[in-house]
Amino acid sequence: MHDYENEADIKNELWREAFGWLKTIAFALIFAWAFTNFVIVNASVPTGSMEGTIRVNDRIVAFRLSYMFSEPDRYDIIVFRGAEVDSPLYVKRIMGIPGDEITIVDGSVFINGQEESLRDDFVQGDLFGNFPIPRTPLPDYIVVPTDGSAPFLTVPENHFFVLGDNRNNSIDSRHWGSPFVAREQIQGRVIFRYWPGFQNLTR
Repeated sequence: MHDYENEADIKNELWREAFGWLKTIAFALIFAWAFTNFVIVNASVPTGSMEGTIRVNDRIVAFRLSYMFSEPDRYDIIVFRGAEVDSPLYVKRIMGIPGDEITIVDGSVFINGQEESLRDDFVQGDLFGNFPIPRTPLPDYIVVPTDGSAPFLTVPENHFFVLGDNRNNSIDSRHWGSPFVAREQIQGRVIFRYWPGFQNLTR
């Protein structure tokens, strides 16, 4: 009888230990799921559109709560989804914020009449091209001045104009049918690269 009781106690102890491990694993999985779905975006960059800052296959982390108490700002690097259903994630840099007037002439970006050279240290390579004008009828956000100056667009409220740092190899606001990223499409602000090597991407 004594041996039987010891054997039962051992089995109960093993079950308690196994259950404890299962609870720990379940908690860890739930925490990891919640953390990656509500706190961070852990992503790999598949293209060279941000080269100069982020290279192909770099692993980056974006913070989903960055814009909980503030608005996205010019020069922030963001992760966002396209407007289409089941869109993949994209990584681009915000160049135009709501109310900005944007035009591109001979590769130079002008924001509210000032050339982007106020801050262009992140741009990769020599630039070329003008802002493409959509087919008629022109959307409300495009203005074609009658004095012959370059057409420009005005960024609507709660929308953003984005470009890749590798301007000559980036599909971005210059090419999409609708050139803006809506506020609700933004998944988070890119904070850092963690592989290969650590790099702060908020500067």
